[in-house]
Amino acid sequence: MESIQTEILVIGAGPGGYAAAFYAADLGHKVVLVERDPRLGGVCMNRGCIPSKALLNAAHVIDEARESAHRGIHLGEPRIDVGQLRAWKDSILTKLGQGIASLAKLRGVTVLQGTARFEEPRVVRVETPQGQLYVHFEKAVISVGSRPALPKAFDLGNPRVMTSTEALEIVDIPEKLLVIGGGYIGMELGTVYASLGSKVTLIEALPTILAGADADLVRPVAARAKKAFHEIRLSAKVEKMTTAGKQIRVHSEFEGRAFDELFDRVLVSVGRVPNGQDLGLENTPVERDEKGFVKVNDRMQTADPDIYAIGDIVGGIMLAHKASKEARVAIENLTGEGHAVNRDYVIPAVVFTDPEVAWVGLTEQEARQRNLTVEIAKFPWGASGRALTYDRTDGLTKLVIEPETHRLLGVGIVGHGAGELIGEGAVALEMGATVADLAAIVHPHPTLSETLMESAEAFFGHATHIYSRKKEH
Repeated sequence: MESIQTEILVIGAGPGGYAAAFYAADLGHKVVLVERDPRLGGVCMNRGCIPSKALLNAAHVIDEARESAHRGIHLGEPRIDVGQLRAWKDSILTKLGQGIASLAKLRGVTVLQGTARFEEPRVVRVETPQGQLYVHFEKAVISVGSRPALPKAFDLGNPRVMTSTEALEIVDIPEKLLVIGGGYIGMELGTVYASLGSKVTLIEALPTILAGADADLVRPVAARAKKAFHEIRLSAKVEKMTTAGKQIRVHSEFEGRAFDELFDRVLVSVGRVPNGQDLGLENTPVERDEKGFVKVNDRMQTADPDIYAIGDIVGGIMLAHKASKEARVAIENLTGEGHAVNRDYVIPAVVFTDPEVAWVGLTEQEARQRNLTVEIAKFPWGASGRALTYDRTDGLTKLVIEPETHRLLGVGIVGHGAGELIGEGAVALEMGATVADLAAIVHPHPTLSETLMESAEAFFGHATHIYSRKKEH
């Protein structure tokens, strides 16, 4: 069998994997990058972050068109060409994939398309379209990501039962769509299909959507979704699903009532599970926990000191930028370039619903759960001139503050473009800023970024555009 030798092997070319491969190559190391998909980029680029944001932007355009009449702009009902929409979305993925491939070539990274499996601790067998290839390595980084969970009770073998992977293909616009799960994936894709014209019913087992997000931030999202979706059922349960011709029959329970309904498609969005089951990890000292996540230390090192793991496969917050940061930590340790540890980095989270929700650091609820005494400062976007020009006054900027030091512990934003604004909050927390620091920074006017400054000013009782009772600080 053909074999090659490399210093560093990276398995998985998502935002963690290709970041690790590129960083190692930039440091002068010989790198082999293995990816099972023909196009680099991993789940995030091919079946997650990028295609969903493309479709969410399209949904936003549709909503803008429908809501512009009161401005004196009459555009009529949008006509949607599903094939063209899908082609546009796919063209973005193609461009990004080609860009990553070009960067790999420029850096001298050897890219192998195929599935990797550990044969022994320092040897991986790669099944490529051209046949088997053995890669002998000195160090390795596992970054194989995760996949949508599909409980057996919902796995009918029917394409009308979708996970996020299939839903992002936009095969058609179902008249009636059931979304099971009110987390960020269910809410984002439910938003897309509702804007495209589907009657969306959401069933969530918990008493709230977007569990884990700050309740103040969730409230405007829930209010808008209530208008956009056909129905939202919280504290509800899907009991059974069966195929019924060209539809899916769904038995559910809500508020003590039993429902027997037909839907054209069902989107199951109840979480994600790690992709470690077929890696041959049993042929290495690498250990996994009871849920299948690879165990690592604070240097991203597994039980085998020469094998590292990053991203979704190690659990925790499943976000692309977390994987990219962990890539840096892993490479600096395995190359001896530094002594980085995966400390409690400031990792912002964004839910691209309408309105967007973003937060970084502690939420108010998390602080209370940790028995921390905190103070809260808020600035409602109804007082923002820029929010008014967007016709989006449903936003809120919120600060979580340590009373003794006035240090910022958390920043939360809900509103138009919240995902772009939260970066300032991340910088503030990473730099250990106080609420006075944030209040003192001159922000451009009129912008939504001003709401961060004014929420800080509100803490001291002198925000220009709202009246708040002065506190003793």
